[in-house]
Amino acid sequence: MTEQESLQLIPAANLAPEGNRLQHLFKKEKIKLYLKKKFPIVQWFPNYSWQFFQCDFIAGMTVAMTVIPQGLAYARIADLPPQFGLYSSFMSPFVYCIFGTSKDITLGPTAIMSLMTTSFCSSSIKNDSTCALILAFVAGFIQLMMGLFHLGFLISFISGPVLSAFTTAAAVTIGFSQVKHIFGLKKIPKDFIHCVYFTFAKLDETNVWDFILGISCIISLYFIKKFRSIDWDDEDEPITFSQKVARKFLWLFGTAANAVVVIVAVSITFAIINIYPDKADFTLTGDIQSGLPPFRLPNFTIKQGNFTQTTGEIFSDIGVGFFIIPLIGIIETMAIGKSFARKNCYKLDATQEFVAMGTANILGSFVSAYPVAGSFSRTAINAQSSVKTPAGGVVTGFVVLVALIVLAPVFKYIPTAALAAIIISAVIQMVDLQIIRKMWNMQKTDLFIYFITLISSFALGIEYGILIGIGISLFPLLYPLSRPNIQIQQSSPPVINLELGLQFPAADYFEDTIIDMLNTTIRAHYLILDCQKIFSLDYTAIKSIEKIIAYLEPHNIYLILVGLKTKEKNKLLEANIPALQFSSSIESAIQQISEENPRIDSEEQAELIINN
Repeated sequence: MTEQESLQLIPAANLAPEGNRLQHLFKKEKIKLYLKKKFPIVQWFPNYSWQFFQCDFIAGMTVAMTVIPQGLAYARIADLPPQFGLYSSFMSPFVYCIFGTSKDITLGPTAIMSLMTTSFCSSSIKNDSTCALILAFVAGFIQLMMGLFHLGFLISFISGPVLSAFTTAAAVTIGFSQVKHIFGLKKIPKDFIHCVYFTFAKLDETNVWDFILGISCIISLYFIKKFRSIDWDDEDEPITFSQKVARKFLWLFGTAANAVVVIVAVSITFAIINIYPDKADFTLTGDIQSGLPPFRLPNFTIKQGNFTQTTGEIFSDIGVGFFIIPLIGIIETMAIGKSFARKNCYKLDATQEFVAMGTANILGSFVSAYPVAGSFSRTAINAQSSVKTPAGGVVTGFVVLVALIVLAPVFKYIPTAALAAIIISAVIQMVDLQIIRKMWNMQKTDLFIYFITLISSFALGIEYGILIGIGISLFPLLYPLSRPNIQIQQSSPPVINLELGLQFPAADYFEDTIIDMLNTTIRAHYLILDCQKIFSLDYTAIKSIEKIIAYLEPHNIYLILVGLKTKEKNKLLEANIPALQFSSSIESAIQQISEENPRIDSEEQAELIINN
């Protein structure tokens, strides 16, 4: 008996366990791959080392020294009590550690997201956070769905000039909104135009104590931050241990500039207030609620006294904010993530980043966090601190939690002028004026879009400015689709060419153009429609073809569709359009016409083939 025959005699029952084992192993491996993709922590945590922990711990502590004063400051932009800036700073790093794919990105409150929050979540009740928490929850859900359904391509429709103009407008708006705190002015409106007007109108009401402290903080921040980027110009020369320690200290001092300035400002104001209690008149942050926020689903209604606002009314007030906030958050985070991924040579999974952001915002809303995104300044600090894994964010989160529990009573002595100085120093770096010269040299149309977006953002608000900018920037893309170049080759029979195919924006124009040509220039019994550039036909386009055929039929004119893809041909056949004719090529169509109409002689047939 041969080996092959002996194998054939083995009972199937004996082979089943082996097959089941292989199938089980395959399923197990598939589950592992799925978990690694959806929970990136599974990829790096098994190889986590003590060396990684040391780097992550230092990076996490360094970022925490920045995010605490920034969080307190950004909460003021969002028109929320300062502690909400810290509430928004601890949950997102924990979530991102599990779901994120970048070792550098730090999620948390940002200047732009804070401004967008106050734009869409203005409440008639002072310090009410209900709308902001609802916005975080819904925005997170939309971001999560975008990730699960791979809808990230939508952000590709926001062009560079629009994004740059939006960022510049947001930076100027945020920065100028803090000028009132530098001057210690009261009752300044929020919207940009009125804010500018009343700031200048009330300069005679300047609080000298706030002004001196605020200007001093801005100058101090400028010079202290330079310590983290000193070029020692001796990379190839050996240095002593004490030099290394001194340089590391200077870098850490520059990196923690925000925390240093806040600590010094608190110390100075506290001392002056105690020495000159009757003269010193600093504007302070005031009492901050200590302790951790409760973990619960956000309220979807507002009730206070006789005032009640239903869920429907809240959703109506927020409106387009439910769509703009998720997009802006994703754009901000992805721009940062891709930049550092290229710089540090690792791959960023865009789809998973959407999932991480969405989950962070959803769970963040359970701990009173308003919408968060990636922070460029803190991400840069994280990368410069040699962070190795997203676990650095866990350290940052724990430090923020400790600050909420232990340091909250101290935060009330922080001068508002110092927080305003931190915000102004942060947002001024977002203004990119070099792009104006580049667009002037490369594409002046983009410069027009840039200024329209910029002016609209200042005049109407940045939430409307970006919508206007997107609409204008899409116009050059959509117009050719709605007005395609339709060329008719005046031969016998005429051949109609569509350069950009046929989709619903062009259906009416295509129909009207063909009918107008038939009424004016075309005199023939047959028309050939070259469909080689039609890659997809939608319902509107099919109905347009049906209308044209119906129009031609009483005039004894026949339309032949040439070179149509099989899939699109089947769509037309499903539509049951009478008198529908197809041909594989223009030559075949001409041959078909000549057979049906003998009056076209061989010389004319040859001429048609040459022309086409």
